[in-house]
Parts: sequence; C-alpha cells; structure tokens
Amino acid sequence: MRRLLGGALLAILAVSACAPEPRRAEAAPDAFHGDLEEIRERGTLRVLLPTRVVADQLPRGGRPLNHERQLIEQFARDEGLEPVWIRVASRNQLFAKLLAGHGDIAAANLTASDERRRSVQFTVPVSVVREQLIGSGDDPNPVRSVDDLAGRRIHIRRSSSFWSTVQELRERQPTLVVEEVSENVQTEEILHRVASRAYDLTVADSNLVEAVLSYNLDVEVLMDLTGDRVIGFAVRPESKLLLDRVDRFLSSIQLTTRAGRRHTDDLDGILKRRALRVLTRNNAATYFLWRGQLMGFEYELAGEFAREHGLRLEMIVPREGESLYDLLREGRGDVIAAALTPPPERRLDGVTFRYPYDRISHVIVARSEEEGPLSFADLRDRTVHVQRSSPFWRTLAALESDWGFRLEAAPEALEMSAILARVAGGEFDLTVADDRTLEVERSWRRDIRETLTLRAGIPLSWAVRESNPQLAAAVDAFVKRSYRGLFYNVIHDRYFGERSLQAAESAVREDRFSPYDEIVKKFADDYGFDWRMVVAQMYQESRFQLDAESFAGARGLMQIMPLTAAELGIEDLDDPESAIHAGIRYLDWVRDRFEPQLPVQDRMWFTLAAYNAGPGHVRDARRLARELGLNPNRWFENVEKAMLLLSNVEYSGNARHGYCRCREPVAYVRQIRERFNAYVEAGNLVRGG
Repeated sequence: MRRLLGGALLAILAVSACAPEPRRAEAAPDAFHGDLEEIRERGTLRVLLPTRVVADQLPRGGRPLNHERQLIEQFARDEGLEPVWIRVASRNQLFAKLLAGHGDIAAANLTASDERRRSVQFTVPVSVVREQLIGSGDDPNPVRSVDDLAGRRIHIRRSSSFWSTVQELRERQPTLVVEEVSENVQTEEILHRVASRAYDLTVADSNLVEAVLSYNLDVEVLMDLTGDRVIGFAVRPESKLLLDRVDRFLSSIQLTTRAGRRHTDDLDGILKRRALRVLTRNNAATYFLWRGQLMGFEYELAGEFAREHGLRLEMIVPREGESLYDLLREGRGDVIAAALTPPPERRLDGVTFRYPYDRISHVIVARSEEEGPLSFADLRDRTVHVQRSSPFWRTLAALESDWGFRLEAAPEALEMSAILARVAGGEFDLTVADDRTLEVERSWRRDIRETLTLRAGIPLSWAVRESNPQLAAAVDAFVKRSYRGLFYNVIHDRYFGERSLQAAESAVREDRFSPYDEIVKKFADDYGFDWRMVVAQMYQESRFQLDAESFAGARGLMQIMPLTAAELGIEDLDDPESAIHAGIRYLDWVRDRFEPQLPVQDRMWFTLAAYNAGPGHVRDARRLARELGLNPNRWFENVEKAMLLLSNVEYSGNARHGYCRCREPVAYVRQIRERFNAYVEAGNLVRGG
C-alpha cells in the first residue's frame, strides 16, 4: 500500500478490534416489529445509536467508550447475526425510532429510569453508575451541600436523564439556575467546559467521570445526586425473546462488576470474564488515536489474540508516574504489550517475558542533509541526546569515553518523535532510536535518517504474571503461530514497512488546477467552501490519484475511510464524483465541530487540521493553547504551537485524545495554505477562477 503525504492514518469511527467491521444500513430501515426469531430469519440485528462520526477520545482506563458497541458485536456474533448500525440525529429520537420498529435495540449509555421504563424494556445492567454533581477543581467556592447551590448554575441537556434529577434538586434550592445545553454537545465536552470555568456546574454519570479523570482533567466530584442507577440496552416491550437472550449474554460476562476491579486469575478466569485487559503505552508504535480510529501495532496484535479467544479488548494506559509492571502485579491488567525489551533472565519480580514477537535494532539518527557519521570514529566530538531512562543510555555510557562523543540527557517528558524532531531541526545533534520507531517517523518525513547500528537483534516480548502459566502458554503459542504469518506481516508492514512519501502527479491541463475542477466546484458551492481550497487539499491528500490508498485503508481522491463514507451515505470511492462528494461532505461535518463565531479563516484552518488529525486532537490543542496563554481561536502561531506539544508525554498524558503526531497536521495546514494562495494568484489561468 502507498503512504501518501498528509493522507495517512485516515480513519473514522473506532471499531472493535475483536470483530469484523459491521455494515451500515443503506437507508432508513423499514418498520419491523418482530422478535428474535424474526430477527434470525432476517440475519441482521439493527442497532440504534446517536450519530457520532469519530471516536471521542482515546480509551485509557480499560472501559472504552465504544464498549457497548463491542458488546453488541459480540452478542450478534454469538447469535449468528450481522449488526447493522442505524444512526439517529439525537438521543431523544432513540426511543421513538425503536418503538416505531426502525431498530431492534438501542445503545447509548442509557439510564434505565422509571420514566423510560414506562415505554421500553431495559436489559440487565451493562454498568451501574451514580449521577454526580461536578464542578471545577479550582472553584474558589466549592459546593459542599445543597445550601451552597444558591445562585449557582447547572449546565445539562434537556434530553438527559439528569434533567429530572436537577429539577428535584431545584425544588430543594429554588435559586439554583438550570442552563439548557445544546443537544449536539456531548457530556465529555460539557465536563471540559466546567474544567475551564466556561460552565459553572454539571451532572454526569460516575463511569464517565472516572474516564475523564484519567486524563487529569481539573474537575471535582462534589456530591452524589443519586444512588446506584442502571445503564442498559433498550428493546421494545414485545421483544421478550431478544431481551431474554441479551440478559443471558450480559449476565454471562458479569458486566455489572465495577470498572477497575483487580483480577489476577489465569486464562480460565479471563475467558469467563470474556475481556482481555492489555496494559500499554500511548505512542505511535503501540497504541494511539488518529482521526477517530484506534491504531497501533501492539493494539492490532493484541486484538487478534483477543479475537482468537473470543474476548473483548480493553486497552489500559497508565497515568503519569504509574508503572506498567506494578499495574500488572496488582491485577489491573492481564498482559503488557508495549514493545518491551526483556532482561537477560526474562523475569522481573513476579513478571515473566514471553516468546519474542519482533526484533529491533538500536540505530544512531542524524539529519538527512549531512553525510556522516559513517563509522564510530566519526562520532568524536559529536553530541548524542537520549533519555536516561531509555534502553540506549547504558550502551552509550559504555562507549562514550572510547569513541569520544558527548552523551547528553534529553528531557524525560519528550516522546521519541519529539526528540527526532529536535534532531531534524538542529536543536539536537544526534540521537538513538529503535529502527521500528524510525520507520514510523520516516513514513511521513525525510529530514532524518539512520546512520550507524549500535545493537541488532534485540527481542521484544509481551509480559504476563508468573502466576498465570495458562495465559503465558497461550501468548507463546499465538506468537509462534502468528509470527511472520499473513496477518502479522500485513500489520507489521502497515506500521513499520518502507512506504514512499512520493506520488506521481496526474497530468493537469494548463487551464486547470486539477483534472476534477468542475466536480469540486459543484460540491464546494453546495457546502459553502472555496473550491480552490478543496483542490489544494485534494492535492495534499492524493496528488489527484483516483486509486490512492493509504496504509490505514483510506481511499480515493480525498482519502476517506470506506466506513466513514458509508456513515455519510456515500458508497463508491472509486468514482471521482462520489469520492469528492464524500470528502467535501466530511469536511463540512468537521467544520461543524467548530463554533461559527470563529474568524472565517481560522475556522477553515481548524477544519483542515481536524480533517487530517481528527477534531479531538484539535480540541486538545485549543485547550492547551488557552492554558499556555495563547489564543485558542487563532490557528497560526497560536493553536498550531500548542498542537506541536501534544507529541510530548508532558502534555499528551493529560489530553483527552492522547498522543498526537501533530507535526503532520501542522505541516498539512501550512502546505495547503501555500498551495491555495498560489491558486488564487494564478486565478487568471483558470476558467471561471
């Protein structure tokens, strides 16, 4: 597969790693009120859920936000059904669509309130939560009692189950003000607005609060407003067989156990829970969120292991200061998959390292423009920058005096990509990286290169507890069976293979900017875009190649994921008109993620950055810009500066969407702007320009 500059890692909608991608309904479904027997005859399970084109955040705590989707996929697979996802515009339409027969089951983190139970049936609990009052962590007047709510404001959506809870609270404190929030604003975003003091107070379910607190978000739980509340799936009252089967399925995997419970049992216990908890790191070589899709070599490999054993995959990223090994020993994960180099004895205080699944080399990295160093003798008087905690430090310390170079400690907060960027920019002289990480970086940049190999053939292994011999044997068997097999080779090449940044440009007539100007003009006008901006973006995405395909599976002139195109109601990405329509329609969807009050140009730059990296990373950058005293409403020299910092663990560790290879979207926006300006200046060469 080709890797196209600016068009890689394109994906929308995080899909479970443990199941094939389900299909989307072609159009609004016909009304159908049958129970499970009729559903089996049809062969599809229609699932109603709110429209959400991209994943909201990187799952770090073992309970991903799409876990309900994973559960339904697993249930459908057990029943021999194909899940069909039917999107509705807002949550308050879910029950009407369900009762009208336009879906079989509704899934949206739904509270099984008494009011809702009067119209629909709820399954046994998917989870058990409490509704909690939330305020800012630095509120000078924190709420400690109902009396403290006098004159305060609570911001919530009217359609949420919290609305009735707050009305009851208002009866106890009449001066409390309830502010209605737009139905398009997700609860996670409301929490971030509370953290920034844009909103005063809000209410959220405890499971969601726990998730956002894993990002060190500065909010505080002020009080529980309710006792335990059940979160479940909803079905029609007449779907008794379906309800019974879903109840049995949920009961069998014990989902009512609260998130964060510790388990140290072996594979037999994991199979009973039907979930594999994988401890990992958030970086470009292991596990990351890019443009709405969960990605990473370790993530995909662990997903294949989970799928082979019929397990859901739960990825757990430790908080700053937490040790992967400590979390494993404590039973907060089942396996570590984080590109670990095992010690010579292959054991470490109750942890055992399994059969190697890959081998790497440690290489010296320099700027591409310089010729050396060609030998170790050429290292004399050079400076090598690595972190003291890295596996390279000990090797270099032993060589420093012999070869006459200076060893300097790089900041511990920097991710490897940030260190490599400093080498490319001349701030650091040389560094050392493993060849896999270097390949990831060189998939989109050519200003750094490998020079000398320090060590070769270094094994990488997963780690499990010594007390889990069944799991250890299963991991070894999986690695031996998969290593260099078809699946392994495909994903290894996807992340670490040699990919060209270059793409041949299509022939363009002198009086056109692209072969597709007229099509672009048509759809750009429909959606209110400058067509020359879209052409500049199309060049950046595909070099006008209709058959362009990124290693992540994005296709066509605008590098759209097929699932995203389907979510937008467009199927054929091999057709120029359909491909361009899909790209512009998605661009319009992305633009709507940003407030219309922004300056027009900056809203466009935010939109382009979000098209490339995902809206979530741009929102993270805007929040960070505000914290740094930069203007969160201006892209150039403000938000773009903050975005570059999201490749550093110091900042990405607290970001809702995690690590970001954000030099790429920053360059992406600048290059599109430059090409757009050139098109504008050359407008007299274009008919109608």
